[in-house]
Amino acid sequence: MEDYKKRLARTLAETGALFFDKGLILKDGRPTPYFVNMAMFKTGRLSLEIGSFFAGMMVSRGLVKETDIILGPSYKGSAIASATAIALWKDHGLDLMFDYDRKEAKTHGEASASKSVFVNRTFFDGCRIFVVDDVATSMGTKYDLLEKIDAEAQARSMRLQVKGIGIGIDREQTTAVYDGDGKVVVGQKGENAIRNFVSKSNIPVYAVSGISEVVEYLFQEKIPVMIEGGFRAIDEETKSQFDEYLKIYGTV
Repeated sequence: MEDYKKRLARTLAETGALFFDKGLILKDGRPTPYFVNMAMFKTGRLSLEIGSFFAGMMVSRGLVKETDIILGPSYKGSAIASATAIALWKDHGLDLMFDYDRKEAKTHGEASASKSVFVNRTFFDGCRIFVVDDVATSMGTKYDLLEKIDAEAQARSMRLQVKGIGIGIDREQTTAVYDGDGKVVVGQKGENAIRNFVSKSNIPVYAVSGISEVVEYLFQEKIPVMIEGGFRAIDEETKSQFDEYLKIYGTV
C-alpha cells in the first residue's frame, strides 16, 4: 500500500471524516454502515494534506507528465485543485496550473466578453486537463463539467483534452435501484456508474484509494476510527458489516 494511501487512511480516521454508525442513509436512499465526509478537511494543514494525497497519486501513476492544468468542479473540487497544485510544487517541485468553474458565466470584468465559466482562464489550444473531485457516485457532476469544457472549446476554437478524472475515495459500489413508485429497492445492485462513465467518455477515472483498502488498513493496524460517536479500533462486527455491505452493493 503506497504511503499516500496510508496517510489518507490515517487522516480520514483522525478527523472523523470516515465514520461508522447505525441508521445512516445515503443521498440515494440506501442504508450504509459508514460514511466519508471530506468536508472535515477544513484547516490549512488538512487542505495541504488532501492536496498531497492527490499529488502522490498523480506522481505514482505517471499522470503529471500528461497534465497541463488541474481542474476542480465547484465547489469542493475547486479547493482540491488548488491544494493539489500547491502540493505538487511543495513536495515534488512540479509547477502546474489549476482552474475551476463558476456555476454560471461571469458577465462583468475581465471575463465578460467571452462569458467564460472558468475562473483562472488557464485553457490554451491543445492543453491537457486532469479533473479532481472528492467522490464519485452518479458521475453527474463530471458529465456536467465535460459539457462546460466542450462549450468552452467550441466558443474559443480550441482543442481541449481531458486526460483523466481523479477522485479521493471510491466507494466501490453500484448505483441505487428504484421501483415503479420511485422508492429505493434495498439489497439490489444497480449499475457501475464509474465503469459506464469510462465507457461513454473514454476518459479514465483514478481513485486516490478505494474504501475497502482504507478500511482493511485501519482494521489491520487497529487505528481508532469514529464508531457510533466514539473513537475505537474497528472490531470484527463492524468489519463484517462493512464487508457484507460491499457484497450486496459492491462493484465486484
